[in-house]
Amino acid sequence: MDEATLQTLTVGIGAEARDIAVLRREGTGPDVVFLIGFRSDMSGSKATALDAWGAATGRAVVRFDYSGHGRSGGRFEDGTIGRWLEEAEAVAARVCRKPVVLVGSSLGGWIALLLAQKLRAERAVAGLVLVAPAADFTARLMEPAFSAEAWAALARDGVYHRPSAYGDPYPITRTLLEESRAHLLLDRPIDVGCPVHILQGVRDVDVPWGHAVETVSRLATDDVVLTLVKDGDHSLSRPQDLERLTAAVGTIAS
Repeated sequence: MDEATLQTLTVGIGAEARDIAVLRREGTGPDVVFLIGFRSDMSGSKATALDAWGAATGRAVVRFDYSGHGRSGGRFEDGTIGRWLEEAEAVAARVCRKPVVLVGSSLGGWIALLLAQKLRAERAVAGLVLVAPAADFTARLMEPAFSAEAWAALARDGVYHRPSAYGDPYPITRTLLEESRAHLLLDRPIDVGCPVHILQGVRDVDVPWGHAVETVSRLATDDVVLTLVKDGDHSLSRPQDLERLTAAVGTIAS
């Protein structure tokens, strides 16, 4: 099978410039663009399963790492929702053929919803497939769980090192939390103008399934399918989960 081609995009200017690593697999149909989750990268199981699906079906697949993630430049501590959205928009504009199908996992689901709204006027998005979409997770899921010690660290140091079930503690900056407020979605209707399929594990302890239901309720004017996986966790990376993902993408991208 042909290999995906690695390219680098420079996003931003001056001190804000960062090099974004992108892998593009050529193929037919709308470009399927995978948006990674928080602290993940484009070599993760869902991203590589989607790329393998593209290779097997002859479909075009694009995946990339946000700044501070994976192969891309920049520091994770400098990341914000707006910064990562800018990078996703640059990939869509400079690498992809439109319309695209956006596939977002967790944080990537939030970015996908924001990007779809920005591209709506161009009719540049054919559909969305979202896995445990974590729209507004900073305000809705993260901040309410912070301890007094966490808030003290943010006030004192501008950063809190949050324990993680997936490895070492990771830094949550005050800048990330404050900047994210400009990108909150769940306080109003969300209009993306395309079909949406959401996959959500009922046993997800990071993004509870009720969060997905609320997201569906905000997508009031679009064609939305919600699949609840009763024994599924946050990652939804078991073989049967990956089959659900590629089947959903195949349907949306057809």
